[in-house]
Amino acid sequence: MSNMSKSDVLQKAEAEKVQLVRLQFTDILGTTKNITIAMNQLDQALEEGIMFDGSSIEGFVRIQESDMYLKPDPNTFCVFPWQSHGKKVARLICDVYTADGKPFVGCPRGVLRRMAEKAADQGYTMYVGPEPEFFLLKTDEEGSAIIETNDRGGYFDLSPVDKGEAAREEIVFALQNMGFCIEASHHEVAPGQHEIDFQYADVITTADNISTFRNVTKMIAQKHGLYASFMPKPIVGENGSGMHVHQSLFANSHNAFYDPNQELGLSQDARHYLAGLLHHAPAFTAITNPLINSYKRLVPGYEAPVYIAWSSSNRSSLVRIPAATGNGTRMELRSPDPSANPYLALAVILAAGLDGIETKQQLGPECTDNIYDMTEEQRLAAGIPSLPGSLEEALHCLRNDSVIQEALGEHVYTNLVRAKTIEWDRYRTQVHQWELDEYLALT
Repeated sequence: MSNMSKSDVLQKAEAEKVQLVRLQFTDILGTTKNITIAMNQLDQALEEGIMFDGSSIEGFVRIQESDMYLKPDPNTFCVFPWQSHGKKVARLICDVYTADGKPFVGCPRGVLRRMAEKAADQGYTMYVGPEPEFFLLKTDEEGSAIIETNDRGGYFDLSPVDKGEAAREEIVFALQNMGFCIEASHHEVAPGQHEIDFQYADVITTADNISTFRNVTKMIAQKHGLYASFMPKPIVGENGSGMHVHQSLFANSHNAFYDPNQELGLSQDARHYLAGLLHHAPAFTAITNPLINSYKRLVPGYEAPVYIAWSSSNRSSLVRIPAATGNGTRMELRSPDPSANPYLALAVILAAGLDGIETKQQLGPECTDNIYDMTEEQRLAAGIPSLPGSLEEALHCLRNDSVIQEALGEHVYTNLVRAKTIEWDRYRTQVHQWELDEYLALT
């Protein structure tokens, strides 16, 4: 994370001839919001914050306590590589505060900050490298997405098969102009599906980067007449989009997960942390896979993890240990998808791992077999449970996990579960086209 001061931001904004500044924040459901201010208000925003109506934001506050403040983080200042109506625009990511100047307990970035501070109190800094996937879909005359991809490409294909290459490359260039270090970009397995990987960073910076990445991707896709969708499973019969989360803990500039004298180079801290991930996975799935549609991806046969196990040798497990060693030692959690609120998702993942370390949870044996090929009886005999099969099941697991609830905080937990329960009930009571096609003529 950079270390910019208020004066640094003001000088850079003036040098870049910025005219508008977007103050961005994220609601509980992961939607990016913003308030745009003119340059002459930037000094005040950095010094005192900008007041806004919090009662209008999903899961924030009640109407009688609506005055809240956005306080920009100077380290997040960057200039967009495009203009708005001929004006140069910058952005700052903000933390949300109450009217009495206290951090708002319902701010997702604040939730993650509290968990990062808890890790720091124990001597750890979490680093994360995400691998977000997305679909580029065609649009209709009104610019709305339609379920039709603009290519029939597959894994690592090139132009002309990969017709989304131009849009993907422009996304990469835009992100690089905003300070991202892009490690790789390529066509994914499904038609119209793409992946862009950016370099690991501390956990808060990574969450900011994921949020920025989604917004930039949508903007550039729109320029190309396409719609970028982070919906986990928009197309029946094709692989869904995931967001694998590579993670490690550092202590005193050294990777706390690495011990050259242990099997696979994994330290005891790493093993306890991994055990915590596996133990709390059913509950944190409600956060890392927050949509009803998320569970259409988490099914056998489409390369997404379904079973709670770990391995260094195959990708059918929930957590994979890549071959890298030393400071590159890490674990890859494969279940999250790109619809997740990045702040809450990384907060609960970190909470699960820290709980494993604190309680010294013991890690079970590595699973070297392809779990997809195992029968249910074989999985049960091996002690390999499944992830929740629906949002309803995931919410039930969340309601029974005090560690993940505590990580979210009472305000976020209560409002999120309420919103997601309503979402499930709306889905459950709908009559879907599949039902009409399957049953109407037979009854």
